[in-house]
Amino acid sequence: MSAERIVVDPITRIEGHLRIEAQTDDAGHITHAYSSGTMVRGIETILKGRDPRDAWAFTQRICGVCTLVHGIASVRSIEHALSYDIPHNAQLIRNLMIGAQYVVDHVMHFYHLHALDWVDVVSALKADPQATATLAQSLSNYPRSSAGYFSDVQKRIKNFVESGQLGIFANGYWGHPAYRLPPEANLMAVAHYLDALAWQREAAKLHAILGGKNPHPNFLVGGAPTPISAAQGGAGATALNDVGLEQIRNIIAQMQSFVDQVYIPDTLAIASFYKDWFERGEGVGNFLTCGDFPSGPGFDPATFAIPAGAILDRDLSTLHPVDFENPAEVQEFIAHSWYDYSVGKAQGLHPYQGETELNYTGPTPPYKHLDVDQAYSWMKSPRWRGKVMEVGPLARVLVLYAGGHEPTRELANMALGKLELPLEAMFSTMGRTAARTLESKLIADMMMGWYNELVANIRAGDLKVHNDALWDPSTWPRQAKGVGIMEAPRGALLHYSVIENGTLSNYQAVVPSTWNAGPMDAQGQFGPYEAALMHNHQLAIKDQPLEILRTIHSFDPCIACAVHMVDPDGNELVKVKVR
Repeated sequence: MSAERIVVDPITRIEGHLRIEAQTDDAGHITHAYSSGTMVRGIETILKGRDPRDAWAFTQRICGVCTLVHGIASVRSIEHALSYDIPHNAQLIRNLMIGAQYVVDHVMHFYHLHALDWVDVVSALKADPQATATLAQSLSNYPRSSAGYFSDVQKRIKNFVESGQLGIFANGYWGHPAYRLPPEANLMAVAHYLDALAWQREAAKLHAILGGKNPHPNFLVGGAPTPISAAQGGAGATALNDVGLEQIRNIIAQMQSFVDQVYIPDTLAIASFYKDWFERGEGVGNFLTCGDFPSGPGFDPATFAIPAGAILDRDLSTLHPVDFENPAEVQEFIAHSWYDYSVGKAQGLHPYQGETELNYTGPTPPYKHLDVDQAYSWMKSPRWRGKVMEVGPLARVLVLYAGGHEPTRELANMALGKLELPLEAMFSTMGRTAARTLESKLIADMMMGWYNELVANIRAGDLKVHNDALWDPSTWPRQAKGVGIMEAPRGALLHYSVIENGTLSNYQAVVPSTWNAGPMDAQGQFGPYEAALMHNHQLAIKDQPLEILRTIHSFDPCIACAVHMVDPDGNELVKVKVR
């Protein structure tokens, strides 16, 4: 294999448009990598001059996969700016909705976006259904594990292949030498892929019950738009009553069962065939969380179920405190981004002073390669204390582990023990995938606790879900600013709002895929995607870069959250009129 630059554009099975260019040496090892978001951001400009209480409805449409996360971050930003506490019930409702997003999102990512990097669908045609049933039954007590069931799934795959219409399984690198699962494990994984499609439809109903619809459920500055009825009601009742509460309990129980019986066993089974992927794809070795899942009516970081903190240089003995309002801690850089700052491209800006001035200086599409010495992405480069930070499930699991969270330690030690791996194996491509699975177990179990607490409040007569104290804008200060923090499934999410005379004068969103997928900064520090690809990667087949997909997908990219679209000439594509 001769040295060359490999281009993967677009990266598929993600949300949004991402281009990866990887420079290889003669042996196919990746020596340099570059991450480019190929859409342009614009939501900040749309929000200027609008009522702060409406911002969530705009920001939530940033992405349909993340669905509620930008809505939550937005209302929290306004509540922080106006010192606006919400009732305990509203906090519990939000926790349940965010928790459901985690579990649904992680299951969807594993089976529908990432599993096909490890699972050879066509190989499943060679499997023995009885042997597949024996394998599945040895891993868990999941009821859909009979030989007849796997035989039916195999026939469905065979029909796809023979018709030449693989549908959702089209365009895979089937037969690639990097696939290692035996046919029976492949058949089991494909069957669970299909099961997860049906499962997530049921799990998503929790958002519809508590937020009126899904995707993009409703939210409200100051609480939750979910009236609670103490009386029993029928299925057609609009308030949350005993019927709705029982549905929520059943949905949470279904989440727990699928995670315990399918998701965790499948992750461990697949990981056991790819242990070498616990030795590559680490990247920067720095990890950041902003924290989430508060208890009580206030937004006190001391009560977060997932704490805020930073880990530097893999050192789990020290958890550094974070302050996202401090300009010395959080800045966004644009040295290699298609934006301009009034202070120049080499200097970073804190999001309260953030600017969104577009300046495309790249080649005219279509082009062969990025000019990586200049700007090459529509994403900015966030930094914490000047350092590149990875965010996401791995960061959260490591912060919980470092903080002595016993359930996390027990779960991580169990998984690593079964795989006969040290804790350091988590700093890897497969470690990110495993962390996402472990986190799903932790969050699903937390959800039942929040549900029981909500029910207890209702039984005690507490039905309050909204704080009306500051709803009148005439009571607001002339100037206010706030940051809405939340841990989205993909990582630390920060919405910064500046309010002047009752309207938004500035709004900036620093999102997980900006932290992870951003380009180099002025100091030449590579972003997490780029650094991860430069750690121990060798391509077996240059025009089938499966290895690149594995590591990039391990971050669960959501580029729509980081950038938004314009045509190559910069012309307006759509105008939204709000009546």
